Amino acid sequence: MRVGLLETHAARLPGYWSAFLKELGSEPVLPALDDAEALALGRESLPNEPLSVQLTLGRILSMGRVDAVLLGQWPAVSGDAWSEALPDLLARRISGLPTLISVPDGPDGLEGAATELGLRVSQNAGRVRLALEKVRPMAQDPRASQPALTRASRVTVAVIGPRALLSEPLVQGPLRAALDDLGLHAVFSHELPVADVLKRAERLEQPRATAGDRELFGAVSMLGGKGAVKGFMFVSGARDGSTAAALSRLAERQHKPTLLLSVDGQADFPELAAFRDRVTLGGVTRTPVSESEGEGA
Repeated sequence: MRVGLLETHAARLPGYWSAFLKELGSEPVLPALDDAEALALGRESLPNEPLSVQLTLGRILSMGRVDAVLLGQWPAVSGDAWSEALPDLLARRISGLPTLISVPDGPDGLEGAATELGLRVSQNAGRVRLALEKVRPMAQDPRASQPALTRASRVTVAVIGPRALLSEPLVQGPLRAALDDLGLHAVFSHELPVADVLKRAERLEQPRATAGDRELFGAVSMLGGKGAVKGFMFVSGARDGSTAAALSRLAERQHKPTLLLSVDGQADFPELAAFRDRVTLGGVTRTPVSESEGEGA
């Protein structure tokens, strides 16, 4: 059985599913296109959907003939149908896709999902048990250090957004370079230890908050109290209204300069210069800005 594997660059359990498939005797199939090519391919079929969905579809299509594809579950914000039911929605929209299987991104429910998948792949319960034993040490959040909050002669800003989005090289790379060119030191929320973020998210007094809402809140809470952090950038993927709305709500609660930014694979960010000035020159303390709305009053 040929199984494709899509694992975010910020996966909580990096390498777990790849190692598990190999223990079952199934070498995972990876995307055959680079990020820009995958994005272009996904846009051809779903031009009006969020950036992350387009990337995912392009990568799936680039795998060629596979029997199934494993998709790591994205933590969904409130109202985010794509993250809540990505395999089902893609299968409805695009005919002829291989079987899409959503698998946990964290330890909760991991072994049960792995057992079910293993039986589908190998149909050998004994081999599945041995494979589970081999990969069990990889089933816990790895130890991770906090990113550096300061850099000589630089002003620090926090960049907040979904892990699956900010970890994408075609998003993170150009954005980090643009901030660096402006003399800003960026601390990206996906670099924070996930276990620490989720621990801080326990302070969120919303019992019905989704996993994605909690991660975003936890990251803002961790970085908001750091004196070194002088401003916040809230980043969502283009055409992802649910995430943009969740980030806007968080931005409204901050008392430091803020910027709402929509990314679509671009390399230029002209709105960053004004944000840099507010952060470094002590301008307006809270002015959320988006590409579509311009700078607020």
